Amino acid sequence: MIGPFDVWDDDTPLDDDEVYVPFLKEVELSAGSGKTIVEQSHKQKLRFGKLTLRRQGVQPSDAVCVTVSGNSMEPVLPDKSTVGVDQGSTTVVDGKMYALDHDGQLRVKTLYRLAGGGIRMRSFNRDEHPDEEYTSQQMEDCMITIIGRVFWSSALW
Repeated sequence: MIGPFDVWDDDTPLDDDEVYVPFLKEVELSAGSGKTIVEQSHKQKLRFGKLTLRRQGVQPSDAVCVTVSGNSMEPVLPDKSTVGVDQGSTTVVDGKMYALDHDGQLRVKTLYRLAGGGIRMRSFNRDEHPDEEYTSQQMEDCMITIIGRVFWSSALW
């Protein structure tokens, strides 16, 4: 369906069939420790239709957005792409894309399960970013947490 865009800003009220989806971002901890954490931005948000989320099986309260940084997922997700993430879907399905918190760094990777509870992280740009494999113990040691499954993406070219 092709039609005009509805223009809105932060002051435009939501329609009955819309919800705001917040962004996650990396935040440096105070005291200059150089350590970052992942937390919700109180300024950035996107509008999503409730039907769009429902069709993807995503509860509005579980949806967040993340900005992709770097070229590891190119050409599928160029640098500065935005992805929608379902935080209610953290069980790895081989070959699906997930957002991860890797010791305070937001990452988006295609995941595969490994024996013993580990994971393989795969980039689309495998020439520059080879696969990474982590056992369940290494995931704990490296503080790797699956934030959720990617259900939507957008890129500006």
